[in-house]
Parts: sequence; structure tokens; C-alpha cells
Amino acid sequence: MKDAIVVKELRKEFKSYSSRKGLGGAFRDLLNRNYKTVPAVNDISFTVKQGEMVGYIGENGAGKSTTIKMLTGILTPTAGEVRVNGMNPHKEREKFASTIGVVFGQRSQLWWDIAVQESFRLLKKVYKVSDEQYDTHMKHVISTLNIEPLLDKPVRKLSLGQRMRCELAAALIHNPPLLFLDEPTIGLDVLVKLKIRDFLKEINEKYNTTILLTTHDLTDIEALCERVVMLDEGKIIYDGALENLRQRLGEQKQIQFQFGEKVDPHNLGMLTSDLEVIWQKGEKEGIWIAVLADSVHLSELIGRVAGSHKIHDMAVQEISTEEIIRNIYEKGQVFQA
Repeated sequence: MKDAIVVKELRKEFKSYSSRKGLGGAFRDLLNRNYKTVPAVNDISFTVKQGEMVGYIGENGAGKSTTIKMLTGILTPTAGEVRVNGMNPHKEREKFASTIGVVFGQRSQLWWDIAVQESFRLLKKVYKVSDEQYDTHMKHVISTLNIEPLLDKPVRKLSLGQRMRCELAAALIHNPPLLFLDEPTIGLDVLVKLKIRDFLKEINEKYNTTILLTTHDLTDIEALCERVVMLDEGKIIYDGALENLRQRLGEQKQIQFQFGEKVDPHNLGMLTSDLEVIWQKGEKEGIWIAVLADSVHLSELIGRVAGSHKIHDMAVQEISTEEIIRNIYEKGQVFQA
């Protein structure tokens, strides 16, 4: 299987300026400005195989968008090596641009005041797509994303969900082998998100399209990506299967008990003192939540509590992927896949 993306020791630094106080400070800044060099992406390395769907995640300021901009040729790296579709993105821009599709959730590639289909026709000319290729491929894309009723409307009259579906279609006019998606579902309702996810799965299966997805919506990652690359302060802290991350850090369970009688939390603590359980009071009266570090003791915990207290209801919940990832960032852990 070919490598779609190869990144070796990639680094991007920016100069950050600070202003001195007062009028005198302003004059001094004219002659000699204070600045420091800040690494936004700090010597990262990873590879994405052709046909993979990879989630590239991190907190705000972690370096996700900076990485995407280097991979798409918008920014030139300070140091390191980048090969995307066998090319150097910032040195072979014209040839390279025809091999990728890009969707930035907060930026548009469609012309604001003209009809959607006119934007599509302009992009068709830019990418030198033949009429036959356009008709065959885009007919399927337009139908699947259900945007045919939108083609005659100016982009400025579309809702956010409608525009994002059209943005995705625009990125696929030349049927690129590699698709970069930066927050493609930001602000969208559930139904539109589901439609976009289903479409991405379909083009991945049909055309073996490689997809690199950055998003804060972890339900998108769970639905689409088997592999995640986690970035923190410009460094990769995890690169591997999402399921492995869940297995290693998702053993924690939460058991919610609704008691039919008043319960003394001290008694609950004594009852489970040897099981590494943390008890938390629920939002409603009579509800207590047991956070269990190891699921091996789950049945023992339930047996002890049920044997000594009257229980009306009980629910066992696994820790969510979002909670796992939040804990990783809070603890600053680094993991090997």
C-alpha cells in the first residue's frame, strides 16, 4: 500500500512580538522590537497510507491547522520533510493542487454572490475536468449530498448546513485521491452531520480516497476513523488505533444507583473500601454514582451494594471517548501505539 502522506521531523515556528508600555516604549519598538520564536508544530513525524481515514485531533492551539496548512502547501515548514502524494506541497503547488481536496469549516471556496453551480463550473475549469468526467462523477456527488435544489441559489442565501454540503461537493469536483477536512461539521445539526459522515464513508470505499480529518467533535472521529493522531503543544502524544486507546484507558466504569432509601455515603465508602471506588452524589435525590477504576470488580461492587441496600434502578456506563481524551490532555500523558 502506497504512502499518501509522509511527515518527518516537521517543524513550524512563528515570531511573537510584544509591545513595550507607554509612548517611550512605542518609539523604542520602532527601532528594536521585542520578539520570541514560538514553535507551533514541534518536530512531528507520521505516515498516512493510501485509503486510510485518520483523525487528527488536539485542543485549540495544539498545531492542527498549522500542520494541515503545511501539508496543503499554504505554509512553508521551518524545518523537516513533507511528501504528499509523492510531491513537495509548497514547491510543486500547481501540479500538487490537482491531487488534493480541502474543506475548511470556517473558510469558503465558493463564490459568495453567484449560484452554486456557477462556482462548480469555475472550479471545473480550474482543475481541467472534462465534461464527461464532471457529469459522471458530480451527478453521483450531487445526488448523494442532496444538493440539487441548491444549485441555482447564491451561496450567501444558503444555511450553514447547506453551504457545507456544497463545499464538500466542490472539493470533490476533480475526484482527488486525498481529502483534507478541517472542522467540516462545525455548527451543523445532527441530520446534516450524519449525511456528511455517510458520504465520506462511501467515497472512501468507492474510490479508496484518503481522508485526514481534524475536528473537535469526537463523534465524527468515532464514526469515521479507526486511527487517531493526537497533538498537544505541537507534539504528537499518541498515534494509533482509537480502539487501543479505549482499551488501555477506558477500563473505568460508572455505575449509577438509584436507592429506595436514604443512604449514608460513609457506609457506602466502607462497604467498597477495598475495590478502588469513588462515590459521587447524583443530581437527583437518592442517586449515587460509583466510579470504578477496574471493571474486573464490577460484579463484586454490584453484589455488595445490592446485598445491603434497597435499589430501585441501576445503570452501568463506560467512560466516553471524549472523557478519555480530556483526561489525557489534563494529565499531559504521552503514549506509544
